[in-house]
Amino acid sequence: MRLLYVAIATIALLSGCASTGDWSSDTPTKVDSRKATRVNLQTQSVSKVYAPSDNLWLRIRDGFQMAPMNSPLEIEQVRWLSARPDYVHRSMERSSRYLFYIVQEVNARNMPTEIALLPFVESAFVTNAKSSAKAVGLWQFMPATGKDFQLTQNVFRDERRDVLQSTDAALDYLQRLNNQFGSWELALAAYNWGAGNVLKAQKRNQAAGLPTNYESLTMPRETRMYVPKLMAYRQIVLDPEAYGIVLPQLENHPYFVAIDVDNDIDVALVIKLAEIPEDEFHSLNPSFNKPVILSNANQQILLPFGHAEIFQSNLKKFNKPLSTWTAVKVSKTESVDQVAKGLGVDADSLRLVNGIPRGMRIKAGSTIIIPKTNGRTGDVSSAMADNASLSLEKPPSAVPKCPKPAKGAKGSKPAKCGPGTPGKGNSSGKSTASQHKSASTGLAKSAKNASSPSLKANSAAKGVNKNQ
Repeated sequence: MRLLYVAIATIALLSGCASTGDWSSDTPTKVDSRKATRVNLQTQSVSKVYAPSDNLWLRIRDGFQMAPMNSPLEIEQVRWLSARPDYVHRSMERSSRYLFYIVQEVNARNMPTEIALLPFVESAFVTNAKSSAKAVGLWQFMPATGKDFQLTQNVFRDERRDVLQSTDAALDYLQRLNNQFGSWELALAAYNWGAGNVLKAQKRNQAAGLPTNYESLTMPRETRMYVPKLMAYRQIVLDPEAYGIVLPQLENHPYFVAIDVDNDIDVALVIKLAEIPEDEFHSLNPSFNKPVILSNANQQILLPFGHAEIFQSNLKKFNKPLSTWTAVKVSKTESVDQVAKGLGVDADSLRLVNGIPRGMRIKAGSTIIIPKTNGRTGDVSSAMADNASLSLEKPPSAVPKCPKPAKGAKGSKPAKCGPGTPGKGNSSGKSTASQHKSASTGLAKSAKNASSPSLKANSAAKGVNKNQ
């Protein structure tokens, strides 16, 4: 059987509670975050699964536990948001796909439901959001922090963008920080700024005889504004009319269903069989990097609640191969043209599907995606699905040829070639020094006149790293 079961990835409340938030060590352990009731679509109907009430906003309000700050910074953030109702409404609309799942996970851990609003601050609920510091996803995980929480980042997928996996990791992280600092405000500051930085700030205050709570610590402006931003969203959800905001209607019901895959399947085929728009699929499944979803990667496909049965019905009638792509490991470092020729595939297609710029070589040991042929059937192996990487390099520079001595010349010696030897295309040491001096003088003049575009660009403030 190709695809047997669906997991209602948004109904953990029907099957009991989960984590208590206790940590036995500082090293997170990867667990299966799919705690949901499993439904067999061959015998059951997804449409018969009901939620306890019809208004998710009421459920969120009922779970608020954090005390309002009522600080000037919180008031400033509330005013900023209330002055931009269109921006708030767009982010609220985007959240409608994910909030039910996040709220139920927060409730299952007995966490304040204010935490479910944190993606408004982190990413405005844009699943493919990427910061200048390379943090990505709803919860804006940095690469290193993602690895710490066992979020796979490879050729096929980036689980920092996976709705289920990243939510599970973010809530684990926040619970650990709350256990460490004993305060959700400090836990949030550490999530944004890093636990080590918060500890250092507390030690500085202790040495000065000052309090060590969130409001008393000296921290970067981004972190200082972090909790007030979250509390501003809390205020708007609590009383939207007071701020001229209209919240979109959100049913207390799962938006999506999580489907297990038993065989590799093309993304394009899933979209076709589920009868959904392409952008809807990618909004729910932003972690997939390639046009094929691998069964051996223990991945799930998220589909809108009403389309899971449509997908399975169409799948039963489909009698062609599910996947037209496979993966191979490159045994030696070669150009794309050389690799393509050896594999019997089109070089331009190879560059496109693997995102390889022209002029780059594929390093030995890399995994690349290629079209399936009669000789390459079957699914991609578990080892390759979990460990695939792609490394590229520029081809080595051509070594200039040394001029040969003239024939018949007596006592002639081979010309010395190498770095620093003057010749065609090279500059002498004196010439190089003159060029360097000239360039330095030019830069100094540009800096003095503030006319250099590159200097202006470099003066822009750099983004603050998150989750480190």
